Amino acid sequence: MPDIRALHPHFAAEAVGYDLSEDLDGAAFAALRDAFERHSVLVIRDQDITPAEHVRFSRRLGPLEIHVMRQFTLPDHPEVLRVSNEREEGRPVGLADAGRYWHSDLSYLAEPSLGSGLLARRLPSQGGDTLFASQHLAYDNLPESLRQRLHGLWAEHSYPYRADIQSARSGRPPLSDAQRAAVPPVIHPVVRRHDATGRPALFVNEGFTTRILDLPDAESRELLDILFAVATDDAVTYRHAWRPGDLVLWDNRAVQHLATPYPEGETRIMHRTTVKGSTPLAA
Repeated sequence: MPDIRALHPHFAAEAVGYDLSEDLDGAAFAALRDAFERHSVLVIRDQDITPAEHVRFSRRLGPLEIHVMRQFTLPDHPEVLRVSNEREEGRPVGLADAGRYWHSDLSYLAEPSLGSGLLARRLPSQGGDTLFASQHLAYDNLPESLRQRLHGLWAEHSYPYRADIQSARSGRPPLSDAQRAAVPPVIHPVVRRHDATGRPALFVNEGFTTRILDLPDAESRELLDILFAVATDDAVTYRHAWRPGDLVLWDNRAVQHLATPYPEGETRIMHRTTVKGSTPLAA
């Protein structure tokens, strides 16, 4: 019997007894979607599925994105991004350093991602956990005076900003001029309202948020540092230790995440789909 079980007192749950290699009926899919929206992070256990089945299930949540670094997507299924340290003929075929900083996927788009689905295909012997931080809880934990200050503020998000850092830090291939032009900086509210639940959530992250508009640079930096610390505090985080076959859905409107290191020389292969979202609404 399929079941949903809590993994954290305030968010994150696991779903057991589901087989996504089959096309779920309406009631089963509705139960998963409801759990996803209520818990923000949903771990669907024991999935042995093909890329086509991964895409089929993910597409039921909404239209899918194709990552701007298309050289790291599956040739036959460009909706699937390879998050891995695989190399072919000496060249990387996946984003080995993906997610090594706190971020919300695709917050740098005018219509940021609704959610992501990461499937564990091959895991290292240790490490490689993913941390998730609830931005609903982070907002709730702010002092009332700071919460009031944030409403009405807007921040810039930029993928080229992060890509340049990663290129210098880890040797990730730099963006081409065409890729850079495809993802210009965008502006989003510092506090967004979840369009399914109505709950407010912080919507700034150290990965892609560069500045808060209409504030002096020093004041913007100081406020962002405060928010980044609250947004990723231990009190609002869940640590996921991966098992083979885990498909983890997370709600990019409600959580940030961070990938942790694993032993150098070991292989980690993950496949990610990303569901398109809508323009964030200010809370």
